[in-house]
Amino acid sequence: MNKPQLYNEIVIPDSYAGKRVDITISDLLPSITRVQIKRLIEQKDILINNLPVKPSKKLLGGETARINYKEPEKINLEAEDIDIDFIYEDVDLVVINKPAGISVHPGAGIKSGTLVNALLHKCKNLSGIGGKIRPGIVHRLDKDTSGIMVVAKNDLSHNFLVQQFKTRNIKKKYIALLTGNLKEKSGAISLPIGRHKTNRIKFSSDSNSTKTALTKWSLMKNYKAACLVEVQPHTGRTHQIRVHFSEIGHPVLADKLYCHKIQDTVLKEVSKELNRQALHAFSLSFEHPRDCRPLYFEAPIPEDMDKAINILEKYV
Repeated sequence: MNKPQLYNEIVIPDSYAGKRVDITISDLLPSITRVQIKRLIEQKDILINNLPVKPSKKLLGGETARINYKEPEKINLEAEDIDIDFIYEDVDLVVINKPAGISVHPGAGIKSGTLVNALLHKCKNLSGIGGKIRPGIVHRLDKDTSGIMVVAKNDLSHNFLVQQFKTRNIKKKYIALLTGNLKEKSGAISLPIGRHKTNRIKFSSDSNSTKTALTKWSLMKNYKAACLVEVQPHTGRTHQIRVHFSEIGHPVLADKLYCHKIQDTVLKEVSKELNRQALHAFSLSFEHPRDCRPLYFEAPIPEDMDKAINILEKYV
């Protein structure tokens, strides 16, 4: 098997004078998508004459571009008999309840055991717009976040659902257990989010490149050293809910990435019951792609979070 290729340096031809960096690199290295190129530039993995640049920067020609990129390993997807709860299914879409611990699709270091592998086993048809490793996928949940997702079974549905996400007509609600008590009954967190400056697997408002993000929440109940909240993200940034609550001092309970070491004995007991962030995508509402009828679905709180809540109830 060939090793993934690493591009080191290329000299920009004079014919690209006046062209944007992202368009130029895309032309010269067609195996890398424009989206990937933009991300590499933002992460400073593409430098021009050893300097970071913006995707829109115009070139003179003759510059040296240094590119730190590995072509992803080819993945041969196979159908796998994985137990996934189908909440609803018709000819156009599937609504599922994703368990925690399962990645949505294959990626770096993950070749099997994903939601996509399960869908290939259970569904005869899936939309092809997402590509070979993301058939039917129109949105995602983090690996250790449980809950409701909609999957497209054809391209018509895929395009329609993606458009609803873009216009924010799809409404998502989450249930989360947070560390600490919230004083207000409801609120909103408006902090931009981008990739963390030093830890590439984390996201933060303190980033070199951020996007606007808005999360609204309402308090369901305060417990001893924890609280239960309903959360409605109005944007769909990676790790948005987890980052936002972490940055206001109330990280999602048992979040290995954003929740610092817990000292409280009750929360330690609850965290052992969870072993993953206490975040669950509870409900989803949208219009059906074929006839625009309103649809609403719920995924019940999973057993581990239910047990965690029961433990907290003892200490109210």
